[in-house]
Amino acid sequence: MKFLFLGDIVGKPGMNAVLQCTQRIREELDLDYVVANAENASDGSGLMPKQFEQLIDSGIDGVTLGDHIFRRKEIIRSLQKSDRIVKPANYPLAAAGRRWTLIKRSGRSPLAIVSIMGRVFMRPVDCPFQALDEVLEEIQPHTDQILVDVHAEATSDKQVLGRYLDGKVTAVLGTHTHVPTADTCLLPGGTAFQCDVGMCGPYDSIIGRDIERVTQTTRTAEPCHFHVATGDVRLCGAIVTSDENGRATEIKRFEQRVTLN
Repeated sequence: MKFLFLGDIVGKPGMNAVLQCTQRIREELDLDYVVANAENASDGSGLMPKQFEQLIDSGIDGVTLGDHIFRRKEIIRSLQKSDRIVKPANYPLAAAGRRWTLIKRSGRSPLAIVSIMGRVFMRPVDCPFQALDEVLEEIQPHTDQILVDVHAEATSDKQVLGRYLDGKVTAVLGTHTHVPTADTCLLPGGTAFQCDVGMCGPYDSIIGRDIERVTQTTRTAEPCHFHVATGDVRLCGAIVTSDENGRATEIKRFEQRVTLN
């Protein structure tokens, strides 16, 4: 199997880049699946149902979310109805959404996708280790190909989860900080790992937001709305190749600058 995981889609620039390029990238790289984190798609925070539908129509097979999952309450219905989107598995069981899902394309092995939230410098969530143990037991009868999106602030949080999952899943790929890390590797047990795959959005920015406004608020403590930036739009993520047993054989950083139509 060969799949691409795209990092946090940020605002209109990120959305437009993904919608414009996904099908071409899928064909050029001969990908089995494309999965994306879309929790920042709606003006930099949250995801609207129409945007979710556009992503699926553009060729995205599955969508993960993170701490901004309910920033746009309209997405609750999509979380309740669709099997192409997941909530963080360590959110409360009562929260809308699936803890994991299985995406399938004709003639290809299915891929399970899971989102998990870290706890260092993040809002309170349930234990990620316990949630992952429960979810992996549920997934085990269905497929050996498993992608885990670790949505966390601290690299240490992501690394310990990566090591904990080594040999149990195909890939542990981080999101949330929007900055690609230079630590792509295959862990000893056969799990592909990267602390953060970066964002899909404007890199002439501060993690996707307008530089001047972020700087002003940081210097003065005077609040203002952080508009999504527009310059230097890129798609960033990671491409993972795995064997028939779900063990990763290769991981490559993915980065592509996009000129929007």
